Amino acid sequence: MSERPTRRDVIKYGGIAGGAGLLAGCAGNTEQTPGPGDDATETSTPTETSTPTEDPSYTVELSPVGEVTFEEVPGDVMAYSPQYVDMLAAFGHADSLNSMGFLSYADTMEYFFTHLDGVEIPPKDDLTQLFSNGSFDKELLYELDSDVHLQDPAWLSNFDGWSTADTEEIRDNVGPFFANRYSREHTQPPKGWRDGYRYYTIWELSGRVAQVFQEEARFAALQEEYEKLYVRVRSNLPRKAERPTVGLIAFYDGEFYPYKISGPGFGKAHTRPMGAVDAFADSDRTYDENYGSTYDFEGMLEIDPDVLLHNFAVTPFYDWGSVTEEITTDDVGKELTAVKNDRLYASGQSFQGPIQNLLQIEMTAKQLYPDQFGEWPDYQSGGTYPEFDEDEQLFDHDRVAAIARGEF
Repeated sequence: MSERPTRRDVIKYGGIAGGAGLLAGCAGNTEQTPGPGDDATETSTPTETSTPTEDPSYTVELSPVGEVTFEEVPGDVMAYSPQYVDMLAAFGHADSLNSMGFLSYADTMEYFFTHLDGVEIPPKDDLTQLFSNGSFDKELLYELDSDVHLQDPAWLSNFDGWSTADTEEIRDNVGPFFANRYSREHTQPPKGWRDGYRYYTIWELSGRVAQVFQEEARFAALQEEYEKLYVRVRSNLPRKAERPTVGLIAFYDGEFYPYKISGPGFGKAHTRPMGAVDAFADSDRTYDENYGSTYDFEGMLEIDPDVLLHNFAVTPFYDWGSVTEEITTDDVGKELTAVKNDRLYASGQSFQGPIQNLLQIEMTAKQLYPDQFGEWPDYQSGGTYPEFDEDEQLFDHDRVAAIARGEF
């Protein structure tokens, strides 16, 4: 690609956080030649004085990108993963979204946001899908012309045909990258990015993104709702001896893929607070990022959790009707305690931003502890998050929607 002039001189970098010098500072020399009135021996007249203008720039720091300085709030935004789309909606900037990694993510947003008045993202027809054939085209990022790319540059090195030079080029000629991907499962980034790579909770990460969009007040209000919800759930849990054993799984092609419900990373931010007994706590067969060892029906029956939560079941990645039919009609599957007691649930997903985290905590509390928090209704593929009455809600849904709309 021919060299292009830098389009956004308003974006300056400082700080280095790995990646073969990818984020080396590139701000120029700020020293100025003295002008009229700068010399202490010169007397200025009233007509020569001027009121200094306030510098509108602001700087936000995030690992692994270091410090990024903005002159104004980004107006066009690329958000690869759903958690960042959630953040844009939570902070009232969903209309700035121009693209997503997979447009099917929009269906998941619709599931969660349907009953939150005014909380929505642009229609899929107005968005561009980024991922195609194992990567995405660099020219597409030029066409989108985003003010900021909510994608971790460390993760980009895993994409086919994508190099550090490509990332630098887009950063310099289009707009900066600002995201942290490996906090989701608390896994190691690629070589070249491991030194100093920091891991964040979903609320710490959301707070940094809120700073980018100058929405600290909205973030603080949402975090307050989260803290109240967390305390409510934790203070009403039954005694440990009365808590169920829980298996967090994904089911595919006749096999159960297990996860640890209390594993690290913000992908478990909705299951960790539940204090449940992890059916796979002592297993060496659980996985986070890649498919590993699995359980067949007989193996799952040996463990036999009281409750089975199917990860990602409310997303387009799974046909819940087909999943439940295959499990519940299998000669061994129908003997599972969770199946017998109708406690095989369609659970949430690990790609959660602040709004989905609130809803998924509510969801999981009701699924695991109906006596304490109320029953969770059956889920059908293509359905939406339940519209609970106020007395059934574990947090104030209207209040959260109002915060996202900026009406608080």
